[in-house]
Amino acid sequence: MKSNVLKVVVASTNPVKGKAALGGFQRMFPQEQFELVAVEVPSGVADQPMTNEETWQGARNRVMNAKQAYPEAHYWIGIEGGVEELEGELASFSWVAVCTGDKWGKARSGMFFLPPAMTELIAQGVELGKANDQVFSQLNSKQKGGAIGMLSDGALDRKELYEQAVIQALVPFKNPELYWKEAGEDPMKR
Repeated sequence: MKSNVLKVVVASTNPVKGKAALGGFQRMFPQEQFELVAVEVPSGVADQPMTNEETWQGARNRVMNAKQAYPEAHYWIGIEGGVEELEGELASFSWVAVCTGDKWGKARSGMFFLPPAMTELIAQGVELGKANDQVFSQLNSKQKGGAIGMLSDGALDRKELYEQAVIQALVPFKNPELYWKEAGEDPMKR
């Protein structure tokens, strides 16, 4: 077991995002030890991103802002939830961005469609977490199972959905020789 602890800064103080980030790192690199630091930073996009591009930009902006706040970290990770209209329905998903040095990993979570009651609230300017709270008479559900947790009756929750995307975003870091030209450079050794 290595004694070197790698500092991972998650660009959110939402405990669900922190647990998903740490879980993804631990599952991909079980031989490493990680210290998670949560920091609240702006996404630079709307509270409820309404397109794939805006959601990706929010995740990337969060990473850049976390990097400025904690430049001494080994990794910075941004998780941004968003929605997008597809064929008249509203789909929910998230983007994950991970950075170390000048190396980036990125992935989008699975997506699911929202029911009309939530879609109508979001169209009125309500953020998805608050829309979910209203529809299901919950309080702060985005720091718990989220919309997917309520809609799937707990079969899948927000942490699991995000953790899968974190793992996918870490694939290049697990296989650096396949993703980056600097053969032999191992970002885990930073």
